[in-house]
Amino acid sequence: MFDAKIRPLIDPSLNWLGKAMARAGISANMLTFGGLAIGLGGAAAIALGHVWLGLALIVANRLADGLDGAIARANGPTTLGGYFDIVADFAFYVSVPLGFGVMTPENTLPALVLVASFVLTGVSFLAFAVIAAERGDASDAHGKKSFFYSTGLAEGAETIAVFIAMCVFPAWFAVLAYVYAALCVITVFQRSALAMAQFKD
Repeated sequence: MFDAKIRPLIDPSLNWLGKAMARAGISANMLTFGGLAIGLGGAAAIALGHVWLGLALIVANRLADGLDGAIARANGPTTLGGYFDIVADFAFYVSVPLGFGVMTPENTLPALVLVASFVLTGVSFLAFAVIAAERGDASDAHGKKSFFYSTGLAEGAETIAVFIAMCVFPAWFAVLAYVYAALCVITVFQRSALAMAQFKD
């Protein structure tokens, strides 16, 4: 929901850093895989009970995710890079609730519910992107991307905000997980309604 509004605020700084890193020979894929390793490390830290370390690594992962896109814009985006980026994003997103689920047995069910809602949201997101590409639809609301990004109630910025809240208030994980899972399901219905309106034959 807020991703498109935040991009104009953060993109100038990210683009400047991305160009500098591209000149230094750092590729977007290097940052994608490095960021994924950092993010999975954050989930592992949470699983072991080191929630504040997990939070720091989550923030570092998101910085790397922003910079890989900036480097890609500097060097020219590639289809393979876009594929790696979305796979890495979803791997990171599901790892964090799994980390909380491993950390405390009481978190297992809400973690599974949240992961299931991420799967549904991801399927709706990717299905929309595939059909939009077949139709030749385009949007730059989220910046220049390798494929169509459809807007929804629960997007990247909201997910990270929830992850941060979970790390700051780990005792509230279950409540936050159930509430955000509900928002993800609403997003699926919202995106489905958009598909019904946009994909009329």
